[in-house]
Amino acid sequence: MLVRPSKGTKTLLHLRGSAIAEIMPELLVITLTAVIVTWNFEAWGLDKHSLTTIPFSLVGLALSIFLGFRNNACYDRWWEARKMWGALINTTRSLCRQVLTLVETGADRDELVRQIIGYTYALKYHLRTEVKLEQVLPWFPEPVSAHFEESTNVPFAALQHMGETYRTAWKAGRIDTFHLPVLEGSLTTLTDIQGKCERIKNTPVPLSYTMLTHRLVAIYCLALPFGIVAEVGTLTPLVVAIVSYAFLGLDSVGTQLEDPFELDPNDLPLAALARTIERNLLEHIDAEDIPEPISAVKGILA
Repeated sequence: MLVRPSKGTKTLLHLRGSAIAEIMPELLVITLTAVIVTWNFEAWGLDKHSLTTIPFSLVGLALSIFLGFRNNACYDRWWEARKMWGALINTTRSLCRQVLTLVETGADRDELVRQIIGYTYALKYHLRTEVKLEQVLPWFPEPVSAHFEESTNVPFAALQHMGETYRTAWKAGRIDTFHLPVLEGSLTTLTDIQGKCERIKNTPVPLSYTMLTHRLVAIYCLALPFGIVAEVGTLTPLVVAIVSYAFLGLDSVGTQLEDPFELDPNDLPLAALARTIERNLLEHIDAEDIPEPISAVKGILA
C-alpha cells in the first residue's frame, strides 16, 4: 500500500504509486495522435475532418458516470477487504486471549497461539495466490505438514487442525465443556472472514463492464482531437493530454483497487498486517523471537 506522505509534504508532484506510471504509454500515444491531427489541420486547413464538441460533451458526461460507478464499486471492494483484515486482527487477538485464559496451563499452550499466527500467514499467501508453505509449516507441529502440502486450501486446513487440537485438549480435560464453544466460535469467525476475502478475490467486477469502460475511454481520448482542434487550435495536444490523463487515470485507479490482495502500490499491505498480528500474539506468550515491524520500501508498504 502506498504510504501517505507526511503533512508537510506536497502530494501534487508525488509520482511513486500514482496512476501516471501505469497510463504513460497510452497517454503518449494519444498525445502523439493529437499532435499529428493538429499539425495536419494547421498545415492543410482540413476543416472537413473536424467535428463539433457536442458529441464529446455528451459522451464525456456518460463516460464520467460510468467511471464513477466502476471506481465506487472497486473502492467498496478495497474497503471491505480492509475491514475483513481489521476483523482478522481483532479475532486473532481475542482467540489468543481465550487460549491463554480458557486452556489449562501446559507446554503446548504457546503452540496453540503460534498456530493462530500460522493461519494468518496461510491466509495471506492464499489470497495472493502464493505457495510458500515454508513460511507456514514452522508454526504447526510436523505431523500436519504432509496434510498441508496436499491441501488446495491451506488456511482452511489450518483451521481444521486447530479445531481438532481444541477437541483433543477438551477430551484431556484441559478445556472446560462450557469454554469449548467459545473457542469454536472464534474459529467460525475466522472461517467467515476467510470466506468473505475469498469472495472478493474470486468475484471481480464483471469483465464485460470493465472492457466496455476501457474501450470507451480509449475511443473517446483518441477521437477527442478531431472534436476540439477547430476551436482550440495549436493547444489541442495539451488539452487532449490533460483530459486523457483524467480519464485514463481514473480507469487505472479502479483497476488497481479491484483486487485489493495483489501487490500493486495501492493494494492492502497484507504482509505488514500479518506481521502486526505476529508481534501482538508473540508478546503475550513472552516469546524471544519477536520480529521488527515491516517498514515501507520506497514509500510502499507490502
